[in-house]
Amino acid sequence: MGHLPERSSLCVLFLIILLSEGHFRWVEAQHCVWYSECGESQKVPGKKYNCNYTGPPIPLKPEGYELLTELCPGYDYGDRKLCCDANQLRTLKGSLQLPLQFLSRCPACFFNLMNLFCELTCSPHQSQFMNGTKFDEANVLEVQYYIGKTFTNAMYNACKDVQAPSSNVKALSLLCGKDAKDCNATNWIQYMFDINNGQTPFPIIPTFSDVPVSGYTPMNNKTYDCTEGLEDGSGPCSCQDCTKACGPKPVPPPLPPPWTILGMDAMTVIMWISYMAFLLIFIGAVLAAWCYRKRTIMSEYGPILDSNNPLSVNSDDPDQVNASCCETLGERFENGLRILFTSWGSFCVRYPSLVILGSLILVVASSGGLVYMRIITNPVDLWSSPDSQARQEKDYFDSHFGPFFRTAQLIITTPLVKPFTYIPYFGGSDVPFGAILDKDILHQVLDLQLAIEGIVATYEGKKVTLKDICLAPLAPYNENCTILSVLNYFQNSHSVLDHSIGDEFFVYADFHSHFLYCVSAPASLNDTTLLHDPCLGTYGGPVFPWLALGGYDETNYNNATALVITFPINNYLNDSVRTGKAMAWEQEFISFMKNFKNPNLTIAFTSERSIEDEINRESNSDISTIVVSYAIMFIYISLALGHIHSFRRVMVDSKISLGVAGILIVLSSVAASLGIFSYAGIPLTLIVIEVIPFLVLAVGVDNIFIIVQTYQRDERMPQEELHQQIGRILGDIAPSMFLSSFSETLAFFLGALSNMPAVRTFSMFAGLAVFIDFLLQISCFVSLLGLDAKRQEGNRFDICCCVKLQEGQEAKTDGFLFRFFKKIYAPFILKEWVRPIVVAVFVGILSFSIAVVNKVEIGLDQKLSMPDDSYVLEYFKNMSMYLHTGAPVYFVVEDSLNYSSLEGQNLVCGGVGCNNDSLVQQVYEASLISNYTTIAFTPSSWLDDYFDWVKPQSSCCRYYNSTGAFCNASVVNPSCVHCRPMTPSGKQRPVGDDFMRFLPMFLSDNPNIKCGKGGHAAYATAVDLHPNNTAVGATYFMTYHTILKESPDYIDALKMARILANNISQSIDHKVFAYSVFYVFYEQYLTIAYDTALNLSVSLAAIFVVTTVLLGFELWSAVIVCITIAMILVNMFGVMWLWGISLNAVSLVNLVMSCGISVEFCSHIVRAFSISMKGNRVERAEEALAHMGSSVFSGITLTKFGGILILALSKSQIFQVFYFRMYLAIVLLGATHGLIFLPVLLSYLGPSVNKAKVFAANKRYAGTERERLLNY
Repeated sequence: MGHLPERSSLCVLFLIILLSEGHFRWVEAQHCVWYSECGESQKVPGKKYNCNYTGPPIPLKPEGYELLTELCPGYDYGDRKLCCDANQLRTLKGSLQLPLQFLSRCPACFFNLMNLFCELTCSPHQSQFMNGTKFDEANVLEVQYYIGKTFTNAMYNACKDVQAPSSNVKALSLLCGKDAKDCNATNWIQYMFDINNGQTPFPIIPTFSDVPVSGYTPMNNKTYDCTEGLEDGSGPCSCQDCTKACGPKPVPPPLPPPWTILGMDAMTVIMWISYMAFLLIFIGAVLAAWCYRKRTIMSEYGPILDSNNPLSVNSDDPDQVNASCCETLGERFENGLRILFTSWGSFCVRYPSLVILGSLILVVASSGGLVYMRIITNPVDLWSSPDSQARQEKDYFDSHFGPFFRTAQLIITTPLVKPFTYIPYFGGSDVPFGAILDKDILHQVLDLQLAIEGIVATYEGKKVTLKDICLAPLAPYNENCTILSVLNYFQNSHSVLDHSIGDEFFVYADFHSHFLYCVSAPASLNDTTLLHDPCLGTYGGPVFPWLALGGYDETNYNNATALVITFPINNYLNDSVRTGKAMAWEQEFISFMKNFKNPNLTIAFTSERSIEDEINRESNSDISTIVVSYAIMFIYISLALGHIHSFRRVMVDSKISLGVAGILIVLSSVAASLGIFSYAGIPLTLIVIEVIPFLVLAVGVDNIFIIVQTYQRDERMPQEELHQQIGRILGDIAPSMFLSSFSETLAFFLGALSNMPAVRTFSMFAGLAVFIDFLLQISCFVSLLGLDAKRQEGNRFDICCCVKLQEGQEAKTDGFLFRFFKKIYAPFILKEWVRPIVVAVFVGILSFSIAVVNKVEIGLDQKLSMPDDSYVLEYFKNMSMYLHTGAPVYFVVEDSLNYSSLEGQNLVCGGVGCNNDSLVQQVYEASLISNYTTIAFTPSSWLDDYFDWVKPQSSCCRYYNSTGAFCNASVVNPSCVHCRPMTPSGKQRPVGDDFMRFLPMFLSDNPNIKCGKGGHAAYATAVDLHPNNTAVGATYFMTYHTILKESPDYIDALKMARILANNISQSIDHKVFAYSVFYVFYEQYLTIAYDTALNLSVSLAAIFVVTTVLLGFELWSAVIVCITIAMILVNMFGVMWLWGISLNAVSLVNLVMSCGISVEFCSHIVRAFSISMKGNRVERAEEALAHMGSSVFSGITLTKFGGILILALSKSQIFQVFYFRMYLAIVLLGATHGLIFLPVLLSYLGPSVNKAKVFAANKRYAGTERERLLNY
């Protein structure tokens, strides 16, 4: 117990010591660690050390009052006794210019940041949380700064979401020394206090703790959250700069589930059930009819009762006919046509010279327009209507901001497989690098890049270099071309690439560390490594890594497997000379790249002119294929027209000269159509030139075969002269030709209502060509047929008509094909057991096609438009494989929005006080769900950057007090004053005249190390000012699409951008539209399904009306024609799905054409059926098929088949897919439906015989020995 007093006294002594130590620390807290500035920093040139000073705070001199109020408005310490002077405040202001410009968008963030630095620099309580650890006589060389963790985290949380609008990245990416995602509360402060950042003159070592450390109480001042307003009235940060200020993150709507039944595709199930139901009903009906006929035939009167011949033995009076009014009208209409064409045919044969000469004059006169022919090769004019939304928006953009720049681009990979690992000297995890980033490879790529910069082209005798045509955004202050390349991180210099810092043992910093810094802060003017090299490109702007690298994962740019080098080239509106210079240089670029060889580099490349050049080359290379294709068709036609009775009469019976004449008539009709439209100033497209001869040949050849073969099978009546015979034949068959040709013509002309230029142009030219061909065939060709018939009757040789064969008796025989159709094919197809099989098969094919119609892909794979051997194909392949970002997209605000008012500004901007549904805010929110919206980044906003630039705290906006001219931040001149005063109103956004006064200065200011917000590089073209800078006109806000690889991606991007632009327009009550360079090409696909349905429906309706009228008002016949053509069209979609043919303008042209050609396969047979006078439908169908089927088969089917097969040999993928495959499908589907399905359909559902027509035919042939048949 005796020891207790002693123990108590020890405790009291210890307590006294503690209290006294606390008292001394408190007293010491009233002293400074430094005051004023002394010697020059040894580590950071241009910066000074602070002076070592441990005395009490010193009153600030009046010259520093304004600076203190500006920088540290919350630190007016009563009598202003501080540990800093005006020089230190000026240094602080200069060092914080970049953070100020980028973080002042969020007042709470900037307030907290200034709190950190004001306490460090000026606090009278410095010694409470700062400890000087190294000194050099009068200089403080190093300090420890104790900072509260609570403060640190609060400051970081308030700043982490702040955006840098001009760079489309977060501000911390530019201010933390690394990508924003790798930045945290502590390493950000460590970076700002690191001497390697080029701003801190001596090391400041931060220590983070919320409890006292070594007797120091960490600085833990009050902070503001980004959702809070400040005491000076500043509002909370915007949603764009403060995620917590936003509502819930937008959630994309769920994708609509696929339409299924029992887990299977609904359309497939529905069509399968429908087909099964049809088969049951159809087979039941066939069996019932068969049983009924069996019973009837068993009756002794069966044969008589079965006759449905209107003029059979059952008829009471053969001189009377009980025809309906419609039948009588139809017969009279057809009789009128027959008389008209008979008279015309007779005239043409009697006066051949007059008719041929007249035809020749008209053709030559019409074809004369070809001298005015213009061919559209510009893809924009080819695929986009001048009245379309995308075209009008493109024209608006081009006229206000200039056309989107041209590009030459390389995608470079290496066959060397040697990825390597970089081990940072100053610690940190090892970093793997892709082989393409090996320094030796980079040197080789730089050699290539410099060689491309040195390319010299010639245009109109003058030299053209890249500098003459390239995009140089800072010209005339900086003439360097924009080159988006990783090598611009190294200033496009071999020496900078080789720059390294180290000793004989270690390398402290080299190209690895510089690369890693630059990909996280591409706009930095000074990296944080020991190199201190700039990352900003030589042209004055940043090179974003997602534009210059490819093949990396997420944002690990060091894993890149490809380099992307882009040379943006100026584009010009209506300036053919400067555009010509650009194209001349691009031509030299292409030539250079084709000849470039380097075993270590694999290069895919393209230029703006590449696609158009390759399409033209493809068209030229395909000329030989097309010529061979047409030659085969010509030879076949010339040989097949003749009907040889015996070997000795080969030269007499052949019709080579007539066949050649028929082909020339077809080509003449094409030339006349092109000429007439060329007179009218309507330009051609390559599709017209490639497709229309094929179409007109199909239609024309069919008619030629019908005319010639009908004449060959006809027997001349007694006392009938040649001109009368040919006139009679023409009277019989011309209505059928007129029906098909006029149907096609009207269908094509209605197809010209399409808003797609390619489809509209094709439809107009095709419609006129088909009709001219018909007119020439019933005039010029009939005259030539008459001449040829006279030659043949005179036993004169074909071609050498002066040579005459001796007379001889030759038995007239029918042609082999006609006999085959009449004796074998037609009877077989119409057998009782064959017909149901035919119906079942064709309805099955139709059901399958309907099931897959909605599965045909929409779009045009751009790779298909290139030849097989094109260098652009390799570029397309690499582009989809390596590139990580899509095309730029511009949200254009049209003229007349008042930016000078707060209300107008709030509708658009994304900073403090802006509307929650402003333009920038909505695009930002869209970028959060980029997988759905295809918007990849926050938009660059000239308005928000202008507000930051013009703030009085910033050194950016200054002007010469004497002249009022702009004074750049880098200029040191006492007459330069801030644009706006450091008053509460001056800190607000500029409105009215102030807004327009300083905006032109902002748009002309080049970014520099003291002001990174200058708008010249980023926004010079983004704002269209009114004359004399009186107001802001149209403006744009740019971002990027996500990577787009296939047509559906591009279509979806266009659709989503338009939805977003429409939402913005409604929110701000002002017109906003989205524009990207590819929209004009892909807009057609937004409505192509509707356009296709409309075009084909209108064409079918036209065919229905014409067929109804020209078949003598036989409505049911027209319905059957249209049903068959509709089946062919639906089956074309089935073939397209099976064969991988997408729906686009090219395939739509082919579908419109197939609608026209299908008329040829169907209408002749239906008309032959309608005028046949056989006893029942089966016999009438058999007769129609026998007489017309052979002509259709030999005319259109065989002619086309030979020519189409040659197209398969084309080098052009677009020819192989859209011409060979689709043409083959058109001919095969048309032939099978016309020659197999249609006769069977007629045998079941064909129209009843027209009693009036049969009665008229009986009267017409009464008293002749001619067999009562119509021989076709």
